[in-house]
Amino acid sequence: MIGRPKLVLASGSPRRLSLINQVGIEPDALRPTDIDETPKRGELPRACATRLARLKAEAALDMVRIDDDLKGAYILAADTVVAVGRRILPKAEMLDEAAQCLRLLSGRNHRVHTAVCLVTPKETFRQRHVETRVRFKRLSDQDIEAYLASGEWRGKAGGYAAQGIAGGFLVKMVGSYSGIIGLPLYETMTLLAGEGYPVHFGWLNTI
Repeated sequence: MIGRPKLVLASGSPRRLSLINQVGIEPDALRPTDIDETPKRGELPRACATRLARLKAEAALDMVRIDDDLKGAYILAADTVVAVGRRILPKAEMLDEAAQCLRLLSGRNHRVHTAVCLVTPKETFRQRHVETRVRFKRLSDQDIEAYLASGEWRGKAGGYAAQGIAGGFLVKMVGSYSGIIGLPLYETMTLLAGEGYPVHFGWLNTI
């Protein structure tokens, strides 16, 4: 392989693209996938995030295999799940879904599970999981109404986007902020570096 190996991001998420750009990586292609993201009956949040990230990676690999320009590329996929206890919250698409999520999260702790799946040029799969604990302030009816009106909740796990207005709802966070947004950068960079992708950030080159 001549020059830098190619990297495919198995996502159409602007926030995931922005995060990977933040650490100096520009994907050669975006391959959003269309998979069923419905949790299985009784599935735990961590297992759900890990399974969905793997499914996204597999779907992107199927697309890459038939693209001569991308054959042999690294493929990076991720999935984020927000949970209260064992209960997985939806990726809100309807106003009432988002409202229910916000009322449930108000004034309490929850966990954000983000799984990353990397497919190497040899088609081996490597995964990492990051769990971040988050506490929301108690939300007033006005807080909820204003946030719903913003539209930022649409398509977001748990009905909120921490990088936007909802960042003001976070009282405490233990874990990965970038993981909450959708791609834990530390774990992603170490995963890439460990599998031979050129990551030019000091200590990462020693992995």
